[in-house]
Amino acid sequence: MKFLAFIAAAALTMSPAFADNTSPAGLWKNIDDETGKPKALIRITENNGVLTGQIEKLFREANEDQNPKCDKCEGARKDQPIVGMTILSNLKKDGDEYAGGEILDPNNGKVYKSKLRLADGGKKLNVRGYIGVPMLGRSQTWVRQD
Repeated sequence: MKFLAFIAAAALTMSPAFADNTSPAGLWKNIDDETGKPKALIRITENNGVLTGQIEKLFREANEDQNPKCDKCEGARKDQPIVGMTILSNLKKDGDEYAGGEILDPNNGKVYKSKLRLADGGKKLNVRGYIGVPMLGRSQTWVRQD
């Protein structure tokens, strides 16, 4: 009987970790595809099957502005702080990936179509931003932080 209680307790403590790795929801560190250095922490949330991502922290050099504004953005994002900004929106599950949404690059203010795919057992997230078709774009690998 004690053995069954142990198995049940173990299953309960393991299931939240397993559930976290089956969805992109969580905290991610994005790695710059050009420099290989970490750029930011992005919190992805899921609401009614739709993913949204918001910047929580930037990794900046000591001589750089620690609270930059999106001076190249347009519309409501123009000159708004990048920390706290929503950069991923409207991504929905489509087979084994999330697609149909958009991603903002705060460095150039441009918005691209986007798709995401979990990799490495949910520990990594392959993020693709593109214009028109996925072949015309660039990819980053984000690393789960929670």
